[in-house]
Amino acid sequence: MLILTTVLTTGALTLTACGSRDDDTKSSGGGDTQTVVIGVDAPLTGDLSALGLGIKNSADLAAKTANADKTVPGIKFEIQALDDQAQPSVGQQNAQKFIGNDDLLGVVGPLNSGVAQSMQKPFTDAKLTQVSPANTGTELTQGNNWKTGDKKRPYAAYFRTATTDAIQGAFAANYLFKNAKVKDVYLIDDQKPYGAGLAASFKATFTELGGKIVGTDHINPDDRDFNSVVTKVKSSGAKAVYYGGEYPAGAPLSQQLKDSVKIPLMGGDGMYSADFIKLNKKAEGDIATSVGKPVEELDSAKKFIADYKTAGYKDAYEAYGGGTYDAAWSIIEAVKAVVADNDGKLPDDARAKVLEAMAKVSFEGVTGPVSFDEYGDTTNTLMTAYQVTDGKWTSKLSEAVK
Repeated sequence: MLILTTVLTTGALTLTACGSRDDDTKSSGGGDTQTVVIGVDAPLTGDLSALGLGIKNSADLAAKTANADKTVPGIKFEIQALDDQAQPSVGQQNAQKFIGNDDLLGVVGPLNSGVAQSMQKPFTDAKLTQVSPANTGTELTQGNNWKTGDKKRPYAAYFRTATTDAIQGAFAANYLFKNAKVKDVYLIDDQKPYGAGLAASFKATFTELGGKIVGTDHINPDDRDFNSVVTKVKSSGAKAVYYGGEYPAGAPLSQQLKDSVKIPLMGGDGMYSADFIKLNKKAEGDIATSVGKPVEELDSAKKFIADYKTAGYKDAYEAYGGGTYDAAWSIIEAVKAVVADNDGKLPDDARAKVLEAMAKVSFEGVTGPVSFDEYGDTTNTLMTAYQVTDGKWTSKLSEAVK
């Protein structure tokens, strides 16, 4: 796994220092060019860096493409990427750094729902648009009382191109019960906002379908010895384990599980990574769900895949590449609308105007149609179930969840 230090040396990334918009206005032969910075927040080091680097690269590709195609005449896009280390406290610090960059009009990320919670208020206070390609915690867009039907958008600056845990958990439960024919499940989560929320959503739908939760447990995501919980799973008679969490702990949990009892482990998009298989010698048969359809199966993603390869990024775009490109592009589209409404220039209140424009953004993206509902959620609820087959994630079912 590639580890990046604070000073990123990859040529694919341009870091921009804080400064006024006037300072960044450069003269080009055909007239003035204004610089717009798009922030990227993701774990660029540590256990989840495989996903984070895919996010960084995909956003960078969107900026480069917009510049090459002159998508917004008179505007040059640059990327400022910061490493949140998958830690909410670091994400909060990064949010202030982004806010302090006057040329920065939108932020892509983060990966983790817990990190997002630390960034939403400062971004909304600053009227700075945030679009995550990966957060699935339903409360991020619909408030803490969404389960009772009392949906209220808590932060107006927050959007996402990934669908919610409410949808993903329901899809996973349906797949396991109806397609995999599993009726008895042991439920485990890592106690983090993402994992706990996903497990709760899965449980609600699975039991509604008639499935049985034969046991529940929580783990510390920093642990790597799970033999005690495996013993409980074995004695429960479970036919599968559903794990709400991410692959760094999910991989050893799966491997130790199969050392004792031959049943599959299923998880959400936090499990859907090539690194899950690299870290787990017994991943065969395990299942994961992820947002959207595999980009490799989408005609709309062919150019993205080809351009990513041509760009020469060392790291794979991973699970969130297509959604990240679309997240960055939604900001680019909002900037385009704002510039067009202001005689080809950025207005003084560009951040507020970009945020207003986001509600009307609609385009055909890498992952399909991209637009946002009244909560800032993506209107694309397509989900896919994958299974490890012959050492690779293989798509088994893709469908939209209503």
